[in-house]
Amino acid sequence: MNTEATAPAPYTRAQQETDELCAGAIRALSGLAAIRYRGRRLHDGHRPLPIHAAHLQPDAALEDLPSLRGAADSVALRLLHTDAALHKSLCPLDPVARLVFELLEQLRVETLAPDQHAGVIANLRHRFTAWSHAFYDSGLAEDASGLLLYTVFQMCWSRLTARPVLEKTEDFIEATRWSVSSALSGDLAGLRRHRADQAAYARHALAIAHAVDAMLQEAQAARDGSQDAAGDAKAQAAFRLLLDFDSDNEQQPDAAPLGESRAFSDGDGGGAYKAYATAYDREDKAGELVRRALLLEYRERMDAHIASLGINTARLARRFTQLLAVPERDGWSFGEEDGYIDGRRLAQLISSPSERRLFRKEQFLPQADCLVTFLVDCSGSMKTHAQSVAVLLDILLRALDQAGIRTELLGFTTGAWNGGRVKRDWMRARSPLHPGRLNELVHMVFKDGDTSWRRARPDIAALLKADLYREGVDGEAVDWACTRMLARPERRRILLVVSDGCPMDTATNLANDEFYLAQHLKQVVARREAQGAVEICGLGLGLDLGAYYSRSLATSLPASLNNELFSEIAQLIAGRGRR
Repeated sequence: MNTEATAPAPYTRAQQETDELCAGAIRALSGLAAIRYRGRRLHDGHRPLPIHAAHLQPDAALEDLPSLRGAADSVALRLLHTDAALHKSLCPLDPVARLVFELLEQLRVETLAPDQHAGVIANLRHRFTAWSHAFYDSGLAEDASGLLLYTVFQMCWSRLTARPVLEKTEDFIEATRWSVSSALSGDLAGLRRHRADQAAYARHALAIAHAVDAMLQEAQAARDGSQDAAGDAKAQAAFRLLLDFDSDNEQQPDAAPLGESRAFSDGDGGGAYKAYATAYDREDKAGELVRRALLLEYRERMDAHIASLGINTARLARRFTQLLAVPERDGWSFGEEDGYIDGRRLAQLISSPSERRLFRKEQFLPQADCLVTFLVDCSGSMKTHAQSVAVLLDILLRALDQAGIRTELLGFTTGAWNGGRVKRDWMRARSPLHPGRLNELVHMVFKDGDTSWRRARPDIAALLKADLYREGVDGEAVDWACTRMLARPERRRILLVVSDGCPMDTATNLANDEFYLAQHLKQVVARREAQGAVEICGLGLGLDLGAYYSRSLATSLPASLNNELFSEIAQLIAGRGRR
């Protein structure tokens, strides 16, 4: 499903674990239970949380853990101590002034960390120090504009925390520090004095932000046309790029590419997802799409691969029973030494006064009244993962079957590349604007809920048929799978979507926009999660799917096919795994 143009960087399980650790720290400090990382971006439920402080943009792949924890702790303090509406009403529009104001507000809340949280305070100090050193080492502080901003940041941090400026750069900033101290001294003192009062603090922060902006503009005007002007402008532009202030509108891509679709928001587009034609859509039994002899050949290949892995399926089945089964009443246990008196045995009190087994107890046995459906993305990019995915799902289906849990294996693709018959009909109609989904869907059933794993073994091997993999329309597939599940009698329904990226159908994207299918997928998942009848989670192959699914796990195949991975997937399915 990933296109070459928008292919995101791989997201490792180690990075996901770090994100979860940081999100847990934010929840603990802020008291907001819905804080989660979705697609490497912080969300409160489904609402993205923009972070507009320059030193809170660490790279999870490069930074050390104390830096990442420091950024998380700082975000938690911001959520706890900042009135967002007041802050937004006071925030200046000029990018440089806003850059300074945002950082000063973040430094304010950091000083409000309780003294008993020594680890939090150490993390905050480490994060700001690491960012300052990285900024200095990058060379951005070498020109006049960068040096001024860097010096002001160091002065404000030093005044607020009552700590000396960084020793590494103390001599470097001394001259600039001396030249601006007289203009800022009164407001610097006000920052420390009013740090517990956001409104009073903001007056001094705004004064510093506007003063710094004026200094930069004055310096720029004085050097305008000089040899250094171009370099200075470049440095100032680099500073402005430290923050993407437009990310309030959720335009910034997540790990799985996601953005705003004009076709949803424009009035001409109807404001909703639609399909241009559904006459060519079909639902097939996957086993009937492959010759029987070829299916058996695929099955033999899968069995050989599974045997070489050494996965303990029986132990995995017991794990699923522990996680998904709930105690259900299953009659009575008689002849007990305590419990309810069994009236049928009262005569034994006379014939055998020493007899104590006169009681009965309610008997409870673990019962898994649960349906687990696997929905596999059968788009072209998944073709490289076909064997590993088939083996992975076959082992999971077998273990769940042994645990007495009903399962389904479904897949989705398109009937043609680049639109097929639907696109031809659209072109014959002179290509009206905003046609919606512009391809013919193929939904495939590899195993239904009433068929055991043993009987479905050959059909599962159809996942290895390469020409089934074309393009993918995820939103409609998720809706289809949920509708199937709601028709089943099981009380708990869990859908696991296995994919390597965002929805991709070339004809649909070109006729609408590149985020049309992605936004529909997010809409469908949010609606189904809100209904609560089906639990939805995502298994990302080398990619974080958190932008779409609140419960997700990132993994890399085929290297990760081991008992540890299966245990993590079991936790994810049960709702106790990564979010």
